[in-house]
Amino acid sequence: MATRIKNALVIGGGVAGPVTAMALQQAGIEATVHEAYTHTATGVGAGLGLAPNGLAALDVIGAGDLVRRLGDPMDAIVLQSWNGRRLAEFGSPGRLEPTRLVMRSDLYQALYGEAVRRGIRIEHGKRLTGVTRTADGVTAQFADGSTATGELLIGADGIRSTVRGLIDPAAPQPRYAGLQGFGSMTAQAGLVPDTGGKMYMTFGKRAFFGLQVINGNAVWFVNLPWAEPLTQAEASARGAEGWLKELEVACAGDRTPAAELIRRTDPAQLMITGPMESMPVMPHWSRDRMVLVGDSVHAPSSSSGQGASLAIESAVELARCLRDLPLRQALAQYEALRRPRVERIIRAAERTNGNKAAGPVARVLRDALMPLGMKLISPEKMAWQFEHRIDWSAPAAA
Repeated sequence: MATRIKNALVIGGGVAGPVTAMALQQAGIEATVHEAYTHTATGVGAGLGLAPNGLAALDVIGAGDLVRRLGDPMDAIVLQSWNGRRLAEFGSPGRLEPTRLVMRSDLYQALYGEAVRRGIRIEHGKRLTGVTRTADGVTAQFADGSTATGELLIGADGIRSTVRGLIDPAAPQPRYAGLQGFGSMTAQAGLVPDTGGKMYMTFGKRAFFGLQVINGNAVWFVNLPWAEPLTQAEASARGAEGWLKELEVACAGDRTPAAELIRRTDPAQLMITGPMESMPVMPHWSRDRMVLVGDSVHAPSSSSGQGASLAIESAVELARCLRDLPLRQALAQYEALRRPRVERIIRAAERTNGNKAAGPVARVLRDALMPLGMKLISPEKMAWQFEHRIDWSAPAAA
């Protein structure tokens, strides 16, 4: 009978990397995280929702409460049209805790710090350039000339994954949703009433706008239809002042406080989050002694509200499979357990993106038909996304 692996290399030190390493440690597998950048990602990124299923996956490795302290509850999402007409309201089913709205930087710092506290080594300045595989191991080669060898190499290196290309040189590239993302936190000074723990999302005439008031501050974001697929660097190079003017024009005429909040926003406080993208269906999740986890293999667009949660789930599930099964069977079982769920969520998010980028005629049809459609989609029918749980104590059967 083949033996279980004892060590692994994790490529990528964002959110998925430290979680993967902690889950592997809990499974009795030693892991070292190799991060391309020489510095940490403190202060990088906008807000994100951590759903009940993501929090439950963190509970498996004893990190759930650490993250719960960081965010604010998002008890429900209210969808409305540009003229203030309520289209639908969704919340986590009453038996589940609410989604937490947390800044990505805070989440990153907490998980990074917890991994280090647990004795996990995180090495910076290790940009992967290639691998050499043998019958019983894999050696990673880095741009600084160094190498590292382990029994398995795990790509947790994001939507522009290097490991993905090494597993499958013909792998599809991220799919642009036709939207650029922006956000900020603006002192609203009574401009809008307290949102009562709810996130209000508006299908505007020319842009999609989200707002939640937290501790007297308006946390807002805009998804702006933009035909040209700018990278984050290209979008940032256009300058915050120019983008704020674009956003103000795009939100003008909508019966929301969007235009006024944008007008009050300090350009230095605008977060340009770049293109909204998702990963199409990946033919290959693993090859030999390499495997993908998180956004490198299943990145839903931010419209799903599940990106970070799915990455955390997959990290924990991969560790459980590696704990219980020989390598080949473990990787096959991991994919079999995860692929149907993540692809279903990705498809749903792509439909949402289509609504956000709707043209004038499609917008009218959307606003007319959505209330009827939403009546047919009760919160109970959406519960499958939030109720997912990983039973760490159960063996991962082949």
